[in-house]
Amino acid sequence: MSVRVRFAPSPTGALHIGGVRTALYNYLFAKQQGGTFILRIEDTDQNRYVPGAEAYIIESLKWLGLTPDEGVGDFGGTFGPYRQSDRKDIYHKYALELVERGHAYYAFDTPEELEQRRQETDNFTYHFATRNGLSNSLVLPQDEVHARLNSGAPYVIRLKVEPDQEIHIRDLIRGDVRFQSSELDDKVLLKADGMPTYHLANIVDDHLMQISHVIRGEEWLPSTAHHVLLYRGFGWEDTMPQFAHLPLILKPVGNGKLSKRDGAKFGMPVFPLSWEGETADDSFTGFRETGFLPEAVLNFLALLGWHPGDDRELFNLDELIDAFSVEHISKGGARFDYEKAKWFNQKYIQAAENDILASHIRPLADEKGYRVSDAYLATVAGLMKERVTFLPDFVEKGYYLFEPVLDYDLDMLQKKWQDGTAQVVRELKTLVAEAMPYESASLEQAVKTFIQEKGLKPGDVLPLLRLALAGTMQGPAVFDMAVALGRDEFAGRLDLLVQQGEKLLSSAVGS
Repeated sequence: MSVRVRFAPSPTGALHIGGVRTALYNYLFAKQQGGTFILRIEDTDQNRYVPGAEAYIIESLKWLGLTPDEGVGDFGGTFGPYRQSDRKDIYHKYALELVERGHAYYAFDTPEELEQRRQETDNFTYHFATRNGLSNSLVLPQDEVHARLNSGAPYVIRLKVEPDQEIHIRDLIRGDVRFQSSELDDKVLLKADGMPTYHLANIVDDHLMQISHVIRGEEWLPSTAHHVLLYRGFGWEDTMPQFAHLPLILKPVGNGKLSKRDGAKFGMPVFPLSWEGETADDSFTGFRETGFLPEAVLNFLALLGWHPGDDRELFNLDELIDAFSVEHISKGGARFDYEKAKWFNQKYIQAAENDILASHIRPLADEKGYRVSDAYLATVAGLMKERVTFLPDFVEKGYYLFEPVLDYDLDMLQKKWQDGTAQVVRELKTLVAEAMPYESASLEQAVKTFIQEKGLKPGDVLPLLRLALAGTMQGPAVFDMAVALGRDEFAGRLDLLVQQGEKLLSSAVGS
């Protein structure tokens, strides 16, 4: 049987980073096994459906490079439709089949009647011990059941769970897992509006789409007992997929699962892309908009619950595919370490080709109104990539490579500016104007010769050049910046430095 895995998110809002990790592990497993990665949209809960969420899911997967082989939209495939709301008639057919097999039944209880039961009975559960006293086809006369069905009376279809059975699965991550059927409720399979619940739709779709492995979050582990019973009820045990339930992603500090609210709380993204909700509380920033490279996000997430079996940390997608194995997924929760995510991004930025970085910087530069060439952006990338953490840092921390200096390190400038310093800077401007060729090495040598001839020290001159170019003592190499900016711009910034320095000197004298 060929390997076929599905990523099956619900379009109820932005795709959480935990969901992205689930998609990644499914993708890696499928590719590592030479199988098929499928995107299925599970939108049976129409009350929670959020417009735009499906498009958000698809855009997130495309940004990360996790392209489905089959699925909704343009991905195609022969097992569609891949959106559950388009498969309503299929589920109805199989729900009726389960009733005919004696593994499900009609339940006519109204919501008000069930609520009354809950108020009268602590921990009320609809199951083997209570169903005979409720309004369903197991206890009502058959002619009354038919009459209710023919009259259009509302009903749901429930799974009939027999007591005193042991349900056993061999989870690929957690090993042997056992459930007792007497502890399970009779889950609703088909709702009164004709839509299936997750449990029915999930099983029917996995069977019809020939899913071989189900890799999903551990929050679904308790539901697996019902799913196994459904496979038994349909007689599909021989084709039941293998299960693997992933560990939780934990908060950076404290206890509990990482939630969407933790992004604002800890000042970090927990979604792949930004999401604009109806309110500020339901709007979140994303890894992409924060300035992460998708390759860095994938590498970070891959190691958030999985280890390669050695000390390696940096993997491109092909390397992850080669190294991945379900057996190396941990059982315990993995703590979300945002500092580690930033470290990965730094490493990927540093390793990226300058022209690739330029393509990422281009929209950021355009947004700032910086009209520069792609070649210049590649030069900026080369100058700054060892000094940034996020992509916006190229135009924010390195703004002086695009526009004149806005802020000077006034403490350093005051420390270095003396009587006569202005004349030194003017002579340096002449040197810059006459330097031939105007290249980093030759310009540096010319300045060093100037320093020696004037009887100065490097510390008297080089900090001034850096302040003129960047306004700060941080940043790329002085002469590399000078060449990137060009002869005229460098000369103009030396003039501005003189103005600022003389202003400081005058203020000091006046005080």
